[in-house]
Amino acid sequence: MARTVSDVFIETLIAADVRRIYGVVGDSLNGLTEVIRKSKEIDWLHVRHEEVAAFAAGADAHLTGELAVCAGSCGPGNLHLINGLYDCHRNRVPVLAIAAQIPSAELGSGYFQETRPEHLFKDCSHYCELVSQPEQIPRVLAIAMRTALCQRGVAVVILPGDIAMRDCPAEPIALGIDDFNAMPIPTHETLEKAAKVLNSARKVAILGGAGCAGAHAELIAAAGRLQAPIVHAMRGKEFIEFDNPFDVGMTGLLGFSSGYYAMMECDALLMLGTDFPYRQFYPKDATILQVDVRGEQIGRRTRVDLGIVGGVKGTLQALTPLLEQKSERSFLDACLKHYAKTRRGLDELAVGEPGRKPIHPQYVAKLLDELAADSAIFTCDVGTPTIWAARYLHMNGQRRLLGSFSHGSMANALPQAIGAQAALPGRQVVSLSGDGGLAMLLGDLLTLKQANLPVKVVVFNNGALGFVELEMKAAGRISYGTDLVNPNFAKLAQSADILGIRVEAPEDVRPALQTALSHPGPALIDVVVNRHELAMPPTITAEQALGFSLYMIRAVLSGRGDEVIDLAKTNFLAR
Repeated sequence: MARTVSDVFIETLIAADVRRIYGVVGDSLNGLTEVIRKSKEIDWLHVRHEEVAAFAAGADAHLTGELAVCAGSCGPGNLHLINGLYDCHRNRVPVLAIAAQIPSAELGSGYFQETRPEHLFKDCSHYCELVSQPEQIPRVLAIAMRTALCQRGVAVVILPGDIAMRDCPAEPIALGIDDFNAMPIPTHETLEKAAKVLNSARKVAILGGAGCAGAHAELIAAAGRLQAPIVHAMRGKEFIEFDNPFDVGMTGLLGFSSGYYAMMECDALLMLGTDFPYRQFYPKDATILQVDVRGEQIGRRTRVDLGIVGGVKGTLQALTPLLEQKSERSFLDACLKHYAKTRRGLDELAVGEPGRKPIHPQYVAKLLDELAADSAIFTCDVGTPTIWAARYLHMNGQRRLLGSFSHGSMANALPQAIGAQAALPGRQVVSLSGDGGLAMLLGDLLTLKQANLPVKVVVFNNGALGFVELEMKAAGRISYGTDLVNPNFAKLAQSADILGIRVEAPEDVRPALQTALSHPGPALIDVVVNRHELAMPPTITAEQALGFSLYMIRAVLSGRGDEVIDLAKTNFLAR
């Protein structure tokens, strides 16, 4: 019996250990979904929106390090993938997207649902090709998969529905690569130059990012030689923060003043596997060394005196023996003292006094950190949930933390939680969702029940696009267009046969979280939190200070003085 293009396609995925495809079915996908239906080795994970499929696949790939797959039907179906694929591509996780296409004979005629995926996905993929003949599929698919795995990003295969159902005369192609994570090693000459700079510097600081994954021991060893405080970017938190006596927290808009201090006061900065984007947080006068596996990224955020192309683990293994053991640690001790003081200040904000409303969102995050499993996987929405995750969730070497940290998309947390739970069904998965983010892709709350995914969704319900309001205040503007008229999310969850708990008082937060986390199925905790909680960056510019002053004046003049009073009560008068 002849094998179809769809048969060869799915056989190739199974041979590469792909076990699920996230997507929404459609007639242009019928050839593929029929083969999946008959197979016992691969599943179709049906979501309610294709954007969710792409985010879920990205989380799957992030956690497993393996190829994950999502699919959309022709036209609007695959077009919905694009935001999630941008996030996958910028997070550098290996994802294959199947973009079904209209019948091949109709291409170019303005046919119903016709789009041009080869143009649409070009900016968010390393490889994007149309299959126009059955003979093409083994080679095009193999190239796409190798590209996604080796370049750590998105590859797109565009497949017309009629081509998918034709007989395929060609055999599947094995990928033929066992190690997709090989890293370049810098030359000894370059390493000697780096060692000379670091050995001669009096105050060295390290800034680490996601490239430090798998290099924790090497990072600690290098910091010990240099007596260097370690600052981490958001994407590096899960790999750097734990068991780290040199940790001084984050810098940047979400970070701590201690991380900012360490970077600004150093005379040499060693950047390791980070693409931290905010130029205003880099030191102006320090000598800067940057290690990155992608040489094209070196120097694109700040001036770099020595660029080192290599993986962090291999580079540090070769560099550390060349580093002299420093005995002077006054700079490190000052940074650690600063961090301890900053940490105390943050913890003092995370309080829940019985009977005192509204609830501090920091308190919710702190309790969640205490009660969640040691191996929990957290996802967090962009905005204030990311701030609370950055400041109050502690990584321990087992926990994982996912977010839209490079792309910055709303509504990422629930979709990523779906992918995380599907990929690792034995792990506890918790979504820190904003009310705006959850509402944006609310339909996929139903996926938790339909797919039997026991995700715990903690909703930070402040009735506003909170981070956007903060940005407006900093610019001296009255908030506008940020109000959210929300339902009772707990009742919505209950209507879908999901455990739903509404929390409006601080004394109810702990028991609600305990109940939800111990529940065997999906659960949603709708926590009504303070709208006027300020999340200050580690340093305030003169422009921002002026902006807040202008905001207060304008708020009073516009008749919204009560908002200023609430802001002061929340952040200053009661502390």
